[in-house]
Amino acid sequence: MTTMRAWVIEEAGGPEKLLLRDVPIPPPREGEVSIRVRAFGLNRSEWFTRRGDSPSVRFPRVLGIECVGEVIAAPGTDLAPGQKVAAMMGGMGREYDGSYAEQTRVPRDHVFPLETTLDWEALAALPEMLQTTHGSLHTGLEIERAKTLLIRGGTSSIGLTALALAKRAGLTVATTTRSEKKGALLREAGADHVIVDGERIAADVRACFPGGVDRVLELIGTKTLLDSLACAAPGGVVCMTGILGGEWELSGFRPMEQIPTGVKLTAYSGGSSDISAAELSNYVELVESGRLRVTRGPTFDFDELREAHRAMDDDRANGKIVVTLAGG
Repeated sequence: MTTMRAWVIEEAGGPEKLLLRDVPIPPPREGEVSIRVRAFGLNRSEWFTRRGDSPSVRFPRVLGIECVGEVIAAPGTDLAPGQKVAAMMGGMGREYDGSYAEQTRVPRDHVFPLETTLDWEALAALPEMLQTTHGSLHTGLEIERAKTLLIRGGTSSIGLTALALAKRAGLTVATTTRSEKKGALLREAGADHVIVDGERIAADVRACFPGGVDRVLELIGTKTLLDSLACAAPGGVVCMTGILGGEWELSGFRPMEQIPTGVKLTAYSGGSSDISAAELSNYVELVESGRLRVTRGPTFDFDELREAHRAMDDDRANGKIVVTLAGG
């Protein structure tokens, strides 16, 4: 077999711009890992790219910044055919073709061997979500030195995973939703406080935490960033990781006026090197054993990728969207 099925995007737009095509299978190359894709999670960065908001990405492109599957070939590496792996980031789906395909080829540095009994559907929800959350909480926010956390954008897959990891770390967590109807989901997931987000919630946060919160994980983006800064206690840290609100820039930003005294502003946009193979394996084992609960959204078949993107467009996932391939 010399060809495979892949979803190719040739121009920016809606889900209809994703085209299912037969394309050449990328041959194995020294130092890279050819992977039979069994399943993959969807990510907001792919949504931005599909809409044309990732100027560094050139079309045509096979999107997809992560996947789980089995090694087909890995010349010049320590991996063997048949090994179960996860792959993520490192230019995947952006600088070179990614996981929206039956096979993909990824540099070894961005491939993580795994030993787990989780099925492909469950496993596919984890890699990038755990990497981003781990980096945000530990590199961006240094939660080891905190007691309280506000998650802005709590019903997103990253928000729900951050809630799970923060509660496991012993923090008191407030989290937000734009809809009171989703409050039950967040409370069931372990939130200590649920706040309905109307873009101005500093007063509501301080009703729960009079002195402000130690840490704020900002997943909405610049649309709510200034209000998130007002939620932080002196000495607190606000980390912008997500752009769920669709805005990258902050017009007329006046740092001396709009950053409260003593509050620190940072961002997290790290990659696969920010989590080790051992750390990822440990998280996977915690999920497998039931000691870490990660909320998943709907699952779609490979042929239903456009509908999966529509679910992301409509913000109706309430967790990580996963796409599975035949045999996965």
